[in-house]
Amino acid sequence: MPKQIDELNFPDTLRYSSDHEWAKLEGNLVEVGLNDYAQDQLGDVVFVELPERGSVFSANEVFATVESVKAVSECYIPVGGEIVEVNSALEDSPETVNKDPYGAGWFVKVKPAGSSELDSLMTAEAYVASLKGE
Repeated sequence: MPKQIDELNFPDTLRYSSDHEWAKLEGNLVEVGLNDYAQDQLGDVVFVELPERGSVFSANEVFATVESVKAVSECYIPVGGEIVEVNSALEDSPETVNKDPYGAGWFVKVKPAGSSELDSLMTAEAYVASLKGE
């Protein structure tokens, strides 16, 4: 059974999209993954399909697919740019998305096309308010 919103973790150091991805600026790259709410709703993740290194995406384009015991879901990249690193460890251990969504469960690192897209994402407080329908 899914957790209550107040039981989930949304670090203040990250930004969040309305599609339930998170983004974190690290130097000149943006690390992206699926947030705690999304992994909780999906249930046990059994497969993650990530893009190739060097792929280029516009913000809000489908960049990954996550398969769980419940459903197959598309993931939308919160910032446009070039994929410079892919978390290939998820191929062998997709359950890491459930266990550590903000750490070892990250998906890709993006060299962003611009910084304004990151600024347009929600803070943790705004994201939680949106989940609660506030």
